Order: sequence, then C-alpha cells, then structure tokens
Amino acid sequence: MIALADALEGSDEARITMVLSDRRAAALAEAEARKIPTHQLVDYRDGDEWMSTLNAVGCDLLALAGYLRLVPAAVVEAWRGRIINVHPALLPRHGGRGMHGERVHAAVLAARDAESGATVHLVDEEYDRGRVLGQGRVAIPPKCTPAMLAAAVLDVEHRLLPAAVRAAARAGHPVPFDFD
Repeated sequence: MIALADALEGSDEARITMVLSDRRAAALAEAEARKIPTHQLVDYRDGDEWMSTLNAVGCDLLALAGYLRLVPAAVVEAWRGRIINVHPALLPRHGGRGMHGERVHAAVLAARDAESGATVHLVDEEYDRGRVLGQGRVAIPPKCTPAMLAAAVLDVEHRLLPAAVRAAARAGHPVPFDFD
C-alpha cells in the first residue's frame, strides 16, 4: 500500500480512495498519516460490511496488497473483474492457500526454479487462480536464500502493482499489461 501510495502521489490517473484491512496493519497507520480514509473490518468474512464500506467511498477498483484471506464470495461476485491481487511468485506456480511470505520463496528455491518474481492477477473465489494480468521477473542467483529472494521480489511487487493500477485506470477496468 505504501509503495502504491508513493507511486500514485500527485497522479491524475488514479488515487487511493480508502485502505481496508482485516487487522490493525501498518498500512492503516500510514494511510491515516497521509489523510487517506481507512476501515478495519469487524469481520473479514462479512460481505455486507465489505460492500457497504466500498460503496460508501465510491471506488472503481479493489487492489489487494498483503491481504492473506479469501475475499467473501458475495464481494467477488459483485466486483468480478475489478479486484486485483499482487502475489510474490510467478503464477500459476507457487500459489494457493498458505503460499505467502517466506514459505512461497522457500518453495521457489526448493523447486530449483531459475527465476521468480511477482504476479498481478484478477481475484476470484480461490487463492491465486484468477487470470494473470502482468508479471515481473527476477533471476535467482546461486546460493540465494528465501530472505534474499523475498527482497528482490518485493522490489518487483512495489513497481508491478502501480503499473497494474495505472493500466486499469487508463482502460477503465483491469487489463493485461506489459511490465519491463
């Protein structure tokens, strides 16, 4: 969220209308400091709470960054095609329930993949299964550790998500995009 806010600062293309979280995350405090409205969900499973909160701010796109739970099915249905997520691996490999944080990077290294990266994809009712919109890649150097890989992938995530949001803003909805 912080990287996205930094990237969109002063932009005419897109802006963050609210930061929503299922817990008291650092992103909420940072958003509050930037005078961006925030909402901490009382019950992350309550689709009505999500819908009333999102409708109140009138946003067009829901961008997940670090959100580790399934979005309620009613929200996915109502927002189908307008919810994106950034995932710290090259989907469809190394996605699904529990594939986040150091676990995903350890899985990439255990698989002896030559590269990793980040993926922006549409969100549906399953973890990390929606249509891939864009990916950023990093080569995996010899003797790489999960922490080293995490740092390299995070750098890509911080540039990839803003690129996805800008592409969606230009098109009026999430679209596949090229990323250098």
